[in-house]
Amino acid sequence: MFTLKRTETSTQEIKKSRFAAICAPVPDEQAAKAFLAEHSDPTANHNCWAWRIGQAYRFNDDGEPSGTAGKPILAAIDGQSLDRVVVVVTRWFGGVLLGSGGLIRAYGGTAALCLRAAEKIEMIETVRATIACDFADLALIKARLLARDVTLVGESFTDKGPVMTVDMRKDEADDILAMVTDLSRGRAVISTDD
Repeated sequence: MFTLKRTETSTQEIKKSRFAAICAPVPDEQAAKAFLAEHSDPTANHNCWAWRIGQAYRFNDDGEPSGTAGKPILAAIDGQSLDRVVVVVTRWFGGVLLGSGGLIRAYGGTAALCLRAAEKIEMIETVRATIACDFADLALIKARLLARDVTLVGESFTDKGPVMTVDMRKDEADDILAMVTDLSRGRAVISTDD
């Protein structure tokens, strides 16, 4: 699964109507709604949109015939295996009716054009763990964690020893935590946020 690295725009003219698409990564539904409010053009005839965040999605035809704008935009998002993405396609009517098929191709095609032009990044699912260990084990455990591309989120010290909070790839978490247990000879106390 991928998301976008940054906001991207594309425009095209289809039978005298101008279509402008803008897409962006969004972390949640509130960010998607804020993006839609900011990038809908009140001077345009239609501001059609769609977003997907995990299993949640929404789309809107904004006055175009039902199913001819929002669904094709969502299909463009899904067709490129994207998540946490919002797309607005704005139309300025040029006087020529496109018909249902033409509208579907115009909205879906403009969204797909914009999404294809956008730089994508792979979404990697992570898990957060807290590791409490002895002072004697800290240097070795920390070095091995960093060698495995584990992100050190925080580190604190208690009277019992150091406590590290780390983020790691979910698909590697079991191996990494087993390594910590081995390095500390079973003394490290590990808890995960699943």
